[in-house]
Amino acid sequence: MWMRPISLAAFCLTTICLLAPAYALSPQEIVAKIKEAGYSQIGDIRSTPEGMVVKARKDGRDVQLVVDSNGQIKERD
Repeated sequence: MWMRPISLAAFCLTTICLLAPAYALSPQEIVAKIKEAGYSQIGDIRSTPEGMVVKARKDGRDVQLVVDSNGQIKERD
């Protein structure tokens, strides 16, 4: 009798865990990822709805980056 609700709850929890990111990246992890991508002078890290916004420098120009919870780095226009 209780097996079906328990099985359904276990399935839902498993699905949520697989689809949702396990954790947000720490500032240290963000800096490491950005350095690996070839950026320097990394600073001014702040949280926004789209992800962590970071100021950095690459190829002699200042850029603003957005790092999402999966660690994807995108230059902001």
